[in-house]
Parts: sequence; C-alpha cells; structure tokens
Amino acid sequence: MTQRLVLVVDDDDDVREITCLALQAVGQWDVVDADRGGKVLELAASTRPDVILLDVMMPGMDGIETANLLWHDPRTRGIPVILLSAKVQITETWSEVPGVVGALIKPFDPFGLVAEIDRILDAGDNERALSA
Repeated sequence: MTQRLVLVVDDDDDVREITCLALQAVGQWDVVDADRGGKVLELAASTRPDVILLDVMMPGMDGIETANLLWHDPRTRGIPVILLSAKVQITETWSEVPGVVGALIKPFDPFGLVAEIDRILDAGDNERALSA
C-alpha cells in the first residue's frame, strides 16, 4: 500500500475518529482532521494532503461549498476530494462539483475504507467513481 496523507473532515466526532483510525491502522496512512469546512482551506494549503475526505452535511460551510472553495484556490486546486454522505441523493449531484473525484455513502466499512479510496483514486485521472 502506498503511504498517503489524508485530510478527514467531518463534524461528527465519532465518524471522524473511526475514519482516522481505520486509515491509520489499515492503510498505515498519515491523517490530519478537521471538524468543519471553515478549517479546511488553510489546513489543506499547509499540509497538501494526497486526498480530502469531506462530509457533505456540516453546520456553517457544507461540504459542497468547501469543495468549491478548494477548487477555486490555486493552493488546493489539484487535491482530489471524496465526499462522504449519509444521503444516497449525493449520487445524483456529486459529479457536478469541481475537484470531486468520488463519493462514499455512510455508513461505510472502516476496514474496507482504504481499498475504496484507492479504487476511487486509481479509477483514472479524469474518471469519477461512486461507492454505495
């Protein structure tokens, strides 16, 4: 497995903790995390993660708005974003968000999370993927 740095953004402490632990334990990946979209821009610019896992439904700035801001900031434009959502409807809208390369529906299998992220990222430079 390739060593990656992942930025995990979720306002639910339990989901964020499980996600981070799974990525560290299963993938041996480095992880940084944030609990809301407002923190993501500077954190992403300073850490330059390989991928951002971004919850869609968050108070204040939601995941879609955050992804758009990441795309429009030259410091973070090339960082792939994978949306996390408990709503299956994200399957209809995520592909319209610039910089988003895939979506994962919550709840997801923490032990399969690394493989799902790898699958999405390896799907191709311009292809988009969905995991339900």
